Amino acid sequence: MKTLEIPTPECETGNYHTFCPISCVAWLYQKIEDSFFLVVGTKTRGYFLQSALGVMIFAEPRYAMAESEEGDISAQLNDQEELKRICLRVKSDRNPSVIFWIGTCTTEIIKMDLEGIAPKLEKQLGIPIVVARANGLDHAFTQGEDTVLAATTHRCPEYNRHTTDRRGGDMAKLVVADVAPNKNFTDGRDKSNRCNLVLFGSLPSSVASQLNLESRRQSVSVSGWLPSQKYTELPALGEGVYVCGVNPFSSRTATTPMRRKKCQLVGAPFPIGPDGTRAWIEKICSAFDVKPEGLRERENQIWKNLGNYLEVVTGKSVFFMGDNLLEISLARFLIRCGMIVYEIGIPYMDRRYQAAELLLLQHTCGRMKKPMPRIVEKPDNYSQVQRMHELKPDLAITGMAHANPLEARDIDTKWSVEFTFAQIHGSANAGDALELVTRPLRRRGDSTLGCRSLSRQAVDVYN
Repeated sequence: MKTLEIPTPECETGNYHTFCPISCVAWLYQKIEDSFFLVVGTKTRGYFLQSALGVMIFAEPRYAMAESEEGDISAQLNDQEELKRICLRVKSDRNPSVIFWIGTCTTEIIKMDLEGIAPKLEKQLGIPIVVARANGLDHAFTQGEDTVLAATTHRCPEYNRHTTDRRGGDMAKLVVADVAPNKNFTDGRDKSNRCNLVLFGSLPSSVASQLNLESRRQSVSVSGWLPSQKYTELPALGEGVYVCGVNPFSSRTATTPMRRKKCQLVGAPFPIGPDGTRAWIEKICSAFDVKPEGLRERENQIWKNLGNYLEVVTGKSVFFMGDNLLEISLARFLIRCGMIVYEIGIPYMDRRYQAAELLLLQHTCGRMKKPMPRIVEKPDNYSQVQRMHELKPDLAITGMAHANPLEARDIDTKWSVEFTFAQIHGSANAGDALELVTRPLRRRGDSTLGCRSLSRQAVDVYN
């Protein structure tokens, strides 16, 4: 059998043409229910947040903007005193369990020492203050979430063999056995009890529950999520804990528990599409020496329910310009659906973290008899447009800035930001991902396909 090697991407050293990473506030402040996000930057960032998030200030969302003015930039004002004044008001009005300071390009340029100020104010205010750098100089769109979760990892309680576990409001001592492979385990309940798995990545509660259910079906219980719905319920991390990601852009969050907490990372493809979800669960099962059952059958049923979508996309071609770092996983899923992917542009890729996903992409291309797509890190958009002009793809998945110019050149487009905010994780949500892809193709073909009910059928398979 031929051994597959991890594909090596090209690098064009282009600029980050992506959505601003501080937009991670849009979903994180809703996910962490007892938090408050304070974005530190200029008025321009405030305008961006208000327009991108679509929430007016009178709605009193759990985020705010600490606007830097001339006095801050010229060092005429004391940064610590100004931030203290704002945080005191936040504490008085909202009383959050944690305040996240989100650094922007401005704080990087003027070298504002947020990490030095935060511990001092934390002691004075009595509220945890977590600093995360989410500037667009160093980070692409979704890496804003990655920096927040990596910073939060340091605040997770230390795990030991006798960790207090809160479930259903009852307090019980959970004695965790060694998680090394043991061929003598046969009782599924025993296996579930000895599994200490923490998943990281921000997902809607309904999607997280679906993935929890998938793992429980294989007698692997999830002991916690990062982020948790409440800051006070962060999962315990330490030696003997396995961590696994659900998003391709969480490379910093993956390395932090390994380096700082001595956790073990489960290197797996990501649960996007029926094929990715099955491979993700199989990798988790292998880490705990659990034999997966019924995964292939459920995956085949999902593909069957997606038949009408597959008729639309089979044989069509797609070009990823690169924006949200979901490109590799989405391309692999679409190739499995029968599409041809000409190029995968991606702003940044950690080859070690995405190694399993890259191998699955290669395997999927061989199985579907499709050419391996060209992978370009930090793509140059001008060169990409020239390549698209030659290849003439049926669909371009791109950032918002390039959509209208491509449409004017008679190339159908889909905004990549829509895949970030849509529920596309897990087998049951594969129909939602394909709905986004097929919408411009159906519009072009003037098709009357009624696909919205198909995702509901996919969910029924898992009920």
